[in-house]
Amino acid sequence: MQKIKKAVIAAAGYGTRFLPATKTQPKEMLPIIDKPIIHYLVEEAVNSGIEDIVLVTRCGHTSLEDYFDSHRELESELERNGKMERLRKIKEIPKMANFIYMRQKNDLPYGNATPLLSALSVIDSGEPFVYMYGDDLTISDVPVTKQLIEAYEKQNPEAVMAVQEVPKEDVHKYGTVRYKKGGSSKYEIEEACEKFPAEKAPSRMASFGRFVFSHDVIKEATNTPTGKDGELWVMDILNSLAKGGKKIIAQPIEGEWHTTGDPLNYLKTSYRFALLRDDIKNELREYLKKNYN
Repeated sequence: MQKIKKAVIAAAGYGTRFLPATKTQPKEMLPIIDKPIIHYLVEEAVNSGIEDIVLVTRCGHTSLEDYFDSHRELESELERNGKMERLRKIKEIPKMANFIYMRQKNDLPYGNATPLLSALSVIDSGEPFVYMYGDDLTISDVPVTKQLIEAYEKQNPEAVMAVQEVPKEDVHKYGTVRYKKGGSSKYEIEEACEKFPAEKAPSRMASFGRFVFSHDVIKEATNTPTGKDGELWVMDILNSLAKGGKKIIAQPIEGEWHTTGDPLNYLKTSYRFALLRDDIKNELREYLKKNYN
């Protein structure tokens, strides 16, 4: 099996739930403490063995592209002022991976699968790859992306998606899966459903923004019609493949899934990550306890 070395990160949305903050910057550049959201995704991918990062962006997202480039003026200023630790951090960013930038064109349909169409030309025939949404973060001992790659290499399916059980009241927000009885794997799915109400959803196992896809998935994306709300959905693509007899794995992950897709969850995620930081967690806890307990 070909080694998985490439990840496609979807970062072409408008971030309308964060307006006006996202009027002139991508949502993926909003900071979680002192690093933008997109930095955490790239770190997870790189820590999982990924070497090539394909960032699918849109017009107006140049700050995202600039972030992973060198900044000679800033580096010179930091060196001149003796801020060597900060200089080290800045100089490491462009070295994290090989970065490829693809613009998502306006003539493509909207949807969470649309970046696959934009990345089609940089995914080789027969090449499996990682696909990541730009607003989901994870916390785990073994990177979630690595967990999915290992599942893919063991079971050789068309796709592996990360899933986690969500409360009943949240089921309607996510794509959910029905596991296949008597499948070749206990996590093989029979059906995937996008944002069904809880009483109609096949389970509470919700898919989030981590996948490993075979090249057949990206080919299927080119033949899949738009679905709910006129959008191109990943779950519709995977559902089509599953119903056609292809093996699709919905892999429960070991770790925590955090979304940054709306202001409230973005703040919750920021606090969760802050409480992992030895340099600020104690003072933050004390502040919250003193002022908001």
